[in-house]
Amino acid sequence: MRNAAAAVAPQGSGRRRGIRTHLPTSPWLFLAPGLLVVGGFSLYPFLSTVAHSFTDARTLRAGRFTGGANYQEMLHDPMFWTGLRNSVLYVLGVVPPLVVLPLLLALLVRRSVPGIAFFRAAFYLPVVASVVVVGLIWVWLLDDRGLINALLEALGFGRARFLSDPWLLLLSAMAVTVWKGLGYYMIIYLAALAQVPRELHEACAVDGAGPVRRFLTVTVPAVRATMVLVAALSAVNAFKVFSEVYLMAGATGGPGGEDTTLVMLVQQAGTGLSGRVGYASALSVVVFVLTLGLMLLVLRANRGEDR
Repeated sequence: MRNAAAAVAPQGSGRRRGIRTHLPTSPWLFLAPGLLVVGGFSLYPFLSTVAHSFTDARTLRAGRFTGGANYQEMLHDPMFWTGLRNSVLYVLGVVPPLVVLPLLLALLVRRSVPGIAFFRAAFYLPVVASVVVVGLIWVWLLDDRGLINALLEALGFGRARFLSDPWLLLLSAMAVTVWKGLGYYMIIYLAALAQVPRELHEACAVDGAGPVRRFLTVTVPAVRATMVLVAALSAVNAFKVFSEVYLMAGATGGPGGEDTTLVMLVQQAGTGLSGRVGYASALSVVVFVLTLGLMLLVLRANRGEDR
């Protein structure tokens, strides 16, 4: 017995000696590359923007601390209120269609009918297309001598000033944003609809519910969380819109700058050799705060419905 215990003891002690304990810093070594990327390309630029917002820095000149002068100037800048108005209107005009229409498209393309693969690809094609190319195509279509005005004249209507009337131009940019985002949010809804049990639809059909009733009582409650997600994503993207309005309205923001958005105002203030980096940084901070508040408002509304 003693010999057996003695024979076993070295083996056990050898195993204990072979176990290596991990250093407390080991997890941070794995996180370090990602943290460096986030810190270098997200956190540091954000903190730098906040710091510059309290200075009068320009493109070729370091600024001096001015406190809240940039924010006070912003409150008295009529272009800021114009950009805020247009950004809010953009959210109100874009979010409802992007919440409802992609859901209807998802219900359509999930059916197994001949040729449905073509429509799936066609609906998703604008998503992968360059926003610059899409914007230029719509500018050609909506031009005074474009295809849409030619069709309106052929039908006996007058030409519409899609690119020169401030309100029509803003509505046209909203239509481009909705058209380009339909396919992206359709994919999100398709993933959500795949989780809806088929038995619920069959039970409603047995009870005599029609397609509209099944849509309202089964489909909508089942994908409500996804609808909130789509609303939050589309609201943030709409509030930060730049490319569509810039391509259709030009760098000046349309006639008299009436279609300028907040992000366009940041670009106008901060670019060029004499760009006001401090004022543009203050505008960027305000855009960030308003965007964060918009997301929290959407999430709070969803939480209130859950109660």
